Amino acid sequence: MAVAPLRALVEGGYEVVVVITGEDKRRGRRGAATPTPVKAAALELGLNVSHDPADALTSGADLGVVVAFGQILRRPMLEAMPMVNLHFSLLPRWRGAAPVERAILAGDEVTGVCVMAVEEGLDTGGVYARTEVRIDPQSTAAELRSALTDVGARLLVDTLQRGLDAPEPQVGSVTYASKINTDDLHLDWNRAAVDLLRLVRIGGAWTTRTGSRLKVHRAVAHPERTGQGQVGELHGTEVTTGAGTLELAEVQPEGKGPMAAKAWLNGIRPVPGERLGTQMVDR
Repeated sequence: MAVAPLRALVEGGYEVVVVITGEDKRRGRRGAATPTPVKAAALELGLNVSHDPADALTSGADLGVVVAFGQILRRPMLEAMPMVNLHFSLLPRWRGAAPVERAILAGDEVTGVCVMAVEEGLDTGGVYARTEVRIDPQSTAAELRSALTDVGARLLVDTLQRGLDAPEPQVGSVTYASKINTDDLHLDWNRAAVDLLRLVRIGGAWTTRTGSRLKVHRAVAHPERTGQGQVGELHGTEVTTGAGTLELAEVQPEGKGPMAAKAWLNGIRPVPGERLGTQMVDR
């Protein structure tokens, strides 16, 4: 999410003296270490790159711009230079690590982007500018993230070009966007189909079949349909839920690649009454 803002700053004529990002990561056991996307973009642009935040203190920069950095910046750095953060929600709603995912899970109809002042607290600083973005009921977290990134890059440059006056304090109810973990992504078939679809939309949703994990990449919710049998029961590509049915469109069995749900069903040939999320087949 930091690539588009970085490019926008360079294209806007700003001198980026250093880009601070995470260490290169190895993909797989034998894969070569690869740079973060923002490091790759910075090197392409001919910019200096560092993995040490302390290098910002000696960079000679007039302003720090923080985008999806994932670390709390401490007082010495904040006292060294003013800093702004591009945050992907309408603060004070969804402060924290996963604002895009939490907005989708909550069923929010609108989210947005804020250019805010960086403080020691978690996303507590005043707001210089904000833009609202509507959330399509079918959009995935990846699609929403892309839209917010484009909007945020423009908002960042426009805000800096206008100049940074005193930011406005955040007003409203505070909610926190805690990090999404594996347990959060478990499909509990007792829940309503619309809630389960939101989990699928943020990516990584999973259930089990006879003890093996099954990821669900794409699905369609049918809240108006009355599912047959018990919750979790498979009827073709549709699964009975606590309210409505969830139609599987693309799945990924453990140890295999993504595939159409119909192709998966043709391969496993489930018995009548088979349920997802259980260790054994119910008859």
